Amino acid sequence: MARYAYAPLSVDESQSSSNNRRRSASTSRNEGKVNERMPTFVGLCILIAITFVLSRSGGNTIGAGNNVGGTGSVNSPVDVDVDVPSVPAAVGGETAQSNVRSGSNYVVPVGGSPVNTASNTVNTASVPSNNNYPTISNNEADTAAGPVIQIAPPSDTTPSNNVPFATNLDTSNNSGCNCPEPDLAALRAKALASTPPHIIECKDAEAGSSQSACHLPSSTRYAALKQKGATLWMTGCSGAGKTTIATALEDRLVKAYGKHVYRLDGDNLRTGINRDLTFSEADRAESVRRTGEIATLFADSGVITLVGLISPYRGDRDAVRKRHEEQGIPFYEIFLDVPVDELKKRDPKGQYARVESGELKHFTCIDDPYEPPLHPEITLKTHELEIEQSADILFKRLEMDGILVGAPKMNPPGLPNPDGDEMVDLHVPSHLREERMREAETLPKVLITDLDLNWLQVIGEGWASPLKGFMREGTLLEVLHFNSILVDPFNLTDNKDIHSERTNFNEFKPYRPPDRVSMSVPITLSCTSFTKNEIESSPHDAVALTTQMGKIVAILRKPEIYNNRKEEIVTRMFGVIDMGHPYIKEIYKGGDYLIGGDVELLDRITYNDGLDQWRKTTSELMEEFKSKNADTVYAFQTRNPTHAGHAYLMRSAGENLKEEGYKNPVLWLSPLGGWTKEDDVPLDVRVKQHEEVLNSGLSHPGGLDPATTVMAIWPSPMVYAGPTEVEFHAKSRRSAGASYFVVGRDPAGMKGSELAVAHPDDDLYDGDHGRYVLRNSPGIGSMKMLSFVKVMYDITDNVMKVPDESRMDDFISISGSKMRLLARNGAVPCSPTNIPTDLVEANCVPSGFMVPKGWDIVVDYYRNIDASRWVPWSRPQVEPGADARTFHEGKFGTGSFQLKHRDYTSFWHDVPLRPAGQPDDVVNFVTEIPLRMTAKMEVQKTLPGNPIGQDSNSDGSPRYYTYGTPFFNYGYIPQTWEDPELKDSLGNGGDNDPLDVMEIGSQRLEMGSISPCRVLGHLELIDEGEMDNKIICIALSDPDANVIRTMEDLERIKPGTIDRLRDWLKRYKTSDGKPENSLASEDPTRTNEALELINETHNRWKNLCGKGTGYVSGDHGFWLDAPGCKGQ
Repeated sequence: MARYAYAPLSVDESQSSSNNRRRSASTSRNEGKVNERMPTFVGLCILIAITFVLSRSGGNTIGAGNNVGGTGSVNSPVDVDVDVPSVPAAVGGETAQSNVRSGSNYVVPVGGSPVNTASNTVNTASVPSNNNYPTISNNEADTAAGPVIQIAPPSDTTPSNNVPFATNLDTSNNSGCNCPEPDLAALRAKALASTPPHIIECKDAEAGSSQSACHLPSSTRYAALKQKGATLWMTGCSGAGKTTIATALEDRLVKAYGKHVYRLDGDNLRTGINRDLTFSEADRAESVRRTGEIATLFADSGVITLVGLISPYRGDRDAVRKRHEEQGIPFYEIFLDVPVDELKKRDPKGQYARVESGELKHFTCIDDPYEPPLHPEITLKTHELEIEQSADILFKRLEMDGILVGAPKMNPPGLPNPDGDEMVDLHVPSHLREERMREAETLPKVLITDLDLNWLQVIGEGWASPLKGFMREGTLLEVLHFNSILVDPFNLTDNKDIHSERTNFNEFKPYRPPDRVSMSVPITLSCTSFTKNEIESSPHDAVALTTQMGKIVAILRKPEIYNNRKEEIVTRMFGVIDMGHPYIKEIYKGGDYLIGGDVELLDRITYNDGLDQWRKTTSELMEEFKSKNADTVYAFQTRNPTHAGHAYLMRSAGENLKEEGYKNPVLWLSPLGGWTKEDDVPLDVRVKQHEEVLNSGLSHPGGLDPATTVMAIWPSPMVYAGPTEVEFHAKSRRSAGASYFVVGRDPAGMKGSELAVAHPDDDLYDGDHGRYVLRNSPGIGSMKMLSFVKVMYDITDNVMKVPDESRMDDFISISGSKMRLLARNGAVPCSPTNIPTDLVEANCVPSGFMVPKGWDIVVDYYRNIDASRWVPWSRPQVEPGADARTFHEGKFGTGSFQLKHRDYTSFWHDVPLRPAGQPDDVVNFVTEIPLRMTAKMEVQKTLPGNPIGQDSNSDGSPRYYTYGTPFFNYGYIPQTWEDPELKDSLGNGGDNDPLDVMEIGSQRLEMGSISPCRVLGHLELIDEGEMDNKIICIALSDPDANVIRTMEDLERIKPGTIDRLRDWLKRYKTSDGKPENSLASEDPTRTNEALELINETHNRWKNLCGKGTGYVSGDHGFWLDAPGCKGQ
């Protein structure tokens, strides 16, 4: 049994020995009892007697001296000598006492309320003769509710013996009065019964109903106070520990959490509000009632009210509960259940000993009854608990029920509100999706990369709550400078939409938002000058976010465009100088501008990579935690396969949480799913390995219990920003229901590149800083941290655990680098009974290190690390959207992709120059890059069949346009060739490709499609010293084809198109860090000139195929063995 030292309430219950619980109304008056209960009872008897005289005489007033019923002033004291029968007056001594006000006269109508009067006085005390008091007329008195009794104000001659009003009464003629002792309990009960439950407090409320309309709404008050009001009613026998536990809880809540708390107990109540009460049953009931009313008011004001009263009678406590329920105030009945024998052992004030000796009678729980609660919210067996354990149980209940936060509870007990107290789900409702998609087609298009798509998913699904869009400039500044943002979710300061409004640097609202939430990582969307111009020239106040593959995925409202201050962002975000850092390189690759604004997701973001079943929104994940009846959730982030050491830490964390009082802690296995650097373990390898960990359950030391584990991919990119980033990792998990985050050494860190100034090839961040910063970060709220501990492999039982310092020879360390080497070598399981000291030399892995099937997946990856089948991170796996007459080989988005035509052997040589039956100004246009797609697709001149494939960068990665979303379909004219020997007037030769085409219609032409296209003119681009002509045409299938036949028509029907084409051609490579191109002429040619160019390049193609009059060297490397070229 735990040692426990509780101090009982400082209330001497010895007075109860002179009071019977129920007293007979016929018991004769006893001066000792009167003195014990209240000396003012004498004054009460006199007051009742006067009332009786009034009712018999029919007089309206009783005056002083000979002025009875008349007017005048009080000049001398009055002796009253009357017999006072028992009358049913609802006026008690304490009521009369409470109605006295200094400096004025008050009357108490029988059965009515106090009334100020100027006559009809009864002098019940010695009053100086020089005091004149005004009187009221008989008519005025007649308006009172019955006979009145005037009580003189206190005077300087009133004795100071704490017996008000009746002290100087001349009772010499009352010696024969046989007055019964007033039954104050009955009078009190009658008064309460006749009092309406709700007194009208303002014109907006009605009698007998709630008066909440007259007060600040509770939700507003609680939000401002950052806590809710509640009453914790601690009941139990004397010495059970009510005051002690309440004091400990109050201490923690006030000092550690800054909460508004007040403790009510016998000491402070009987000092004041309950000073007039004894320990009779009726007075105990009144004590409970008064305390309950006070607690109700306190809790309604937002105070966490701790009540420590024996309150022995169940009915009294239930009445208090009812009052709280009527007001919608949380009420917790807490039963301190301690055996009487234990209470007798504690007995620090010797009260139980006095009971045993017979000195004390009618002692609650001994010879007076105690009615224990039938269904208390909490039962504390304090004799089995330490004081802090008891306080901790109460604290956790308040925390689980959301009492310690001001916002309404949005999730089940134990699961936190999302950060910022807002559920964020930005998906457009299904019934509005079609309408929004039609709108998006009309808006300027903003290109988002696959990395941007990850961030869009983070925003739209609520992982960055309360953020509702890409950051505006003001929001970004807060993040960079404070690692947090100020929010006002309940509009207390008129700042609810501060992060949805355009940043205003000239005007500020009178008050700042009141709440700070963690937001340490910039979530921004960059764009180029091309996109900026597209937005600013649009009549719309919204843009459509479009992926690299041309899919519109979201609408961004009220765009705010501002400078992309890359150096400032990098410096503040990372705190290191390393131009080789992978995410820093991504920032510098972005455009010169940033776009902020709230977003609407047009559909759920999916990746079609076989892992979408593990992608859950924050709302879905919360529902899964609910289905497992979680009372707390702890998240474990992974960027590597899970071995038995990880599993040990996760299981141990769950056991520790149970020891803290949680019944059903649930583990969230949370693999990071967004963008990662190239050498990280691919997402699909990690997820599939985790699946085997769950499939193994607890049958293997490296397994996890699926009944208490949820696996869900966290969609965020990894930015490798060390302590700054780990704050976001924790905050984001909280938004989906986690209260605990497991943090290891050097979270979110990495080694510096060879370009790092201070730490080349060394850790950029100190390994201990991440945990420290997370624990002390602003706005992190109630999120708690669980730290890693070092674990090693115990060869005696094949289990990973915390090493035993007394037998370190039995433990071996298996580092990440050693695990990777063993996997690359295809290591097999070691003998369970003979584990070698050098695992690498033996090429074996201990059987308890990782679940067997999970290890097989890891080995497969490391032995085939260069294969293209892996899914490094969440990138859309999409079909090419190609023409129905085509087919493809390989994976779209990789170098293996090849698109071929079913009817033609070669896309270049076999498709005719012109469609049959069309005039000369119409040519065949082969689409390489459909409208809005940025994947740089082009015909492969050297491959058999000349398929369409994706161009690559110098490092071999797939190439994409980064300048913006193309507003044209792009491709080429078959059977043409820009011969390098063909020079323009400036001496620039052809670019050695088929003649390029920019189709300016409004409809998307699918990849590989062959479309008749009317030639309008062309622009000559000078690209790195080469002539790269661009034919401008419009597909005959376009709705505007009949009205656009010349360049002049184009500018008339689609004004600004030529300027957009010029801008694109000159600047589209600048976003990749390359210099601007130039145009041979700013003015496009007319149709005839463009047709001459087409015919010339067609003839050059004939020469290439050996069908023309000219000679072409054979060292070009092109595949020409197509039927239309050199094939037979």
